[in-house]
Amino acid sequence: MLIALTFLVYQPVWHAGFIWDDDTFLTKNPVFKSVDFKSADCLYQVWFTTSTMDYYPMTFSLWCLEWRFWGNNPLGYHLVNVLLHGLSAVLLWRVFLRLRNPGALVAGALFALHPVNVESVAWISEGKNALCMFFYVATLLAWLEFEESGRRRWYGLALAGFALSLLSKSAAAPLPVVLLGLAWWRRKRVEWKDVRQVVPFFVIAAAVCWVTVWFHYHRAIGHDMVRTDGFWARLAGAGWVVWFYLYKAVLPLNLAFAYPRWQIDARNVSSYVPLVLLAAAFVLCWRFWRGWGKPLFFGLAYFVVMLLPVLGFLNIYYMRFSLVADHWQYFAIIGPIALVAAMIKRPVAAAALMLALGALTWKQCGMYTDLESLWRTSLRHNPNSCMAHLNLGVICEQKGKIDEAMSQYQQALQINPDSVEARLDLGVDFLQQGKLDEAVSQFQNVLKISPDNAQADNSLGDALLQKGKPDEAIAHFRHALQLDPRYAKAHNNLGDALLRKGQINEAIAQFQEAVEFNPDLAEAHDNLGNSFAQLGRMEDAIAQFRKAVQIKPDYEQAHLNLGNALLQEGKLEEAITHYERALQINPGYGKARSNLGSALLKKGNAAEAIAQFQQALQIDPADPLLQNKLAWLLATCAEASLRDGKKAVELARQASALTGGNNLLVLHTLAAALAEAGQFPEAVETAQRALSLAAAQPDAGLAQTLQFELSLYQTGNPLHAPAQTH
Repeated sequence: MLIALTFLVYQPVWHAGFIWDDDTFLTKNPVFKSVDFKSADCLYQVWFTTSTMDYYPMTFSLWCLEWRFWGNNPLGYHLVNVLLHGLSAVLLWRVFLRLRNPGALVAGALFALHPVNVESVAWISEGKNALCMFFYVATLLAWLEFEESGRRRWYGLALAGFALSLLSKSAAAPLPVVLLGLAWWRRKRVEWKDVRQVVPFFVIAAAVCWVTVWFHYHRAIGHDMVRTDGFWARLAGAGWVVWFYLYKAVLPLNLAFAYPRWQIDARNVSSYVPLVLLAAAFVLCWRFWRGWGKPLFFGLAYFVVMLLPVLGFLNIYYMRFSLVADHWQYFAIIGPIALVAAMIKRPVAAAALMLALGALTWKQCGMYTDLESLWRTSLRHNPNSCMAHLNLGVICEQKGKIDEAMSQYQQALQINPDSVEARLDLGVDFLQQGKLDEAVSQFQNVLKISPDNAQADNSLGDALLQKGKPDEAIAHFRHALQLDPRYAKAHNNLGDALLRKGQINEAIAQFQEAVEFNPDLAEAHDNLGNSFAQLGRMEDAIAQFRKAVQIKPDYEQAHLNLGNALLQEGKLEEAITHYERALQINPGYGKARSNLGSALLKKGNAAEAIAQFQQALQIDPADPLLQNKLAWLLATCAEASLRDGKKAVELARQASALTGGNNLLVLHTLAAALAEAGQFPEAVETAQRALSLAAAQPDAGLAQTLQFELSLYQTGNPLHAPAQTH
C-alpha cells in the first residue's frame, strides 16, 4: 500500500526530464560515457579514483548500472528514485513498529507523501538521498533486531548497512548519535555496552566523512568562494536553519527550489534569538520530562542531530545560493513525522492529512518537469534568486533567445555584482555577438573577483585571440591549464592559437590532450582534423572529422571540413552528402553552398553547380573567389544554354575590383568572360596582362595555357573548355 501510494502521488515525475546537475552527474559524466562497463572500469573509477565530483561510490555505481539500462531516457532514473523512496517508507513503518509508535503505519505514509521530500525524489541527482535513506532505515531496523535478539549477524548487517548508506551520501553520518539516543529512549540510560557497540559506527563515519569532505572541498568547490561569514554568524544562523526546517515540515507551503539567501549579522543581538528559543525549547521539554516532554525532547533532538551536517558549519557548494534546501531535511523530517503520527488518534484525521500532503506532493512534482519549469517556478517564489536567473538565462541561450538570456544574466548581476557565473555567461554572449571589448571587460572583472578562475582565463584568451592578439591569448590559456591541467577546452583553444602562429606540431599536441581529457569535445576533433589536413595526412584528418560529426551531428563546420577532405580524396558522392548535411543544419552557410557547387561541378552537374554558386552569392555577395568561380563557369561552360557572357563579365569585374585589379586568377577569368561576351579586343588586352603576371610564376604550364587562350581571343574565338579545369 505504501509503495502504491508513493508511485501514485509521484506519477507526474514519470513524464519529467533531467534538470540541474543531472548533466554533471549523469548525462555528460565522462566516467559513464568513456569506459567499457564490461571491464568494470566505471566501477573502478567511482570507487578508487578522484574522477567524480563527490565520493558517493554506491550512488555512482547505481547510476553507472542505470546508464547501461536507460541511457539518456530519464524515466528509468525517476522510477528507481520513487521505488527507493517507497521502500524506505515501508522500512520506516517497520522501525516505528519496533519502537512501539502507535502511529507507525501513518508515519510511513506521511514520510512517503510529505511534499518536502519531493526534491529528494523528483530530482534525479538527489537519487543519492533516496539510496542513502534506504540503507539508513535498513540499518536502524537491523540495529533494533540486534538489540532485541542479541544475534551478532544483525549487528554485522547494521554495520554494513551504515557503511553503504555513507557511501551513498554522507548525510547519514550522525546515525551513531541516533543509536545512542535510541538506547536512552528505550532504557532511560546509556550504558558502557551501548557506547562500545556504537564505537565502530563512529569510526566508519569519521573515515568516510573525511574522504567525502576532501572530495567536496577539492573537487566540487575547488577555488570557488562559498561563504565568507565567520563562526558567530554561522552559529546564529544554525538557529535560523532549525526553525526554518521545522516550519516547512509542519506547514509545507510555498516550497521552493531556491530560497532567499539570508544575510546574518553576527553583531546584531537579535540574530541569536532563534538559537536562544531553540535552547529554551530543549530546556522546557526536559522540565516536563515525565509527561509530554520526553517524546518532544527526543523528536527535537533527533531533528537537530540529523541536521548537523547542513547547519552551516561546513561549506557546501549549494550554500553559495541559499543556506537551506528541502532535500537537506530528508533525514531530519522523520522526527517531526513520528511525533505527529503518534498524536493522531482518528483514522479520518490521518486520511485527511495524507490526502492533503499527497495533493501538495503531486503539485510540487510539477516544478521538476523540466529545467525551464524549475527556474521559472523558482523565480515566482523567489524573484531575487541569482541562481534561478542564471540558469534560466542558460536555457534561453540554448533556445536561441540570446537577448532574453543576457537580460537574465544582467538581472543576476544586479542582485549579486560579484556573481562570477553571470559575468562569465554574459561575456560569452558578447563574444558570440562579436562585441569583443565588452566580452574582455566581463572576463577581466571575473579575474579580479576570482583570480584563479580557469574558465575566465580560457574565455579571456578566446576573446583576445579573436581580437588578433595570439600571444596574450596563449598566456591566458597556459594559466588556465596551470590551474586545471585537465581543462580540455583550454587545451583546444591553446592549440588553435598555436596553429594560427604556424606552430602546427605544438598545436596537434594540444588538440590530442583535449580529446584525451574529453573524448566528446567535437571542436577538438575538428581542429585536429584540420591540422592533419594541413600536413597532408588526409586519412587521419577524415577520421577526426568523422568523430566530430558523430559526437555532434549538427556540427556544420565539421561537416564542411569532412566534405572538403573527402572531395580532395576524390570521394565526390560522400563529400556532397556532407555539404548537403551542413546546409540542412544552416541553409545560410555560404562556404558549404559554394563547396557543394564545386563538388557538383567536378561530378559534371554544371547546372546544379551554377544554382549553388548563385545562392552562395546571395548569402555573401562580396566574396571575390565565389564571384570568380561563377564567372568562369558562365563564360566557359560547354553547355551553351548555361553560358552568360554579360553576367560573367559583371562578376569578374567585381572580383577584380575586390582583389586589387592584378589577381592572375581573376584576370584569367575576366579574359574568358570578355571573349564570351564578344568583347575580343578587351579580352586580348586582359589575357596579355594575365600572361605578363604568369611569366613571373614558376609554373610554365600556366603561361602556355594563357598563351593558347590568347591566340583564341586574337582570332575571335571564345573559350569553351571543361569548366572544372580552371
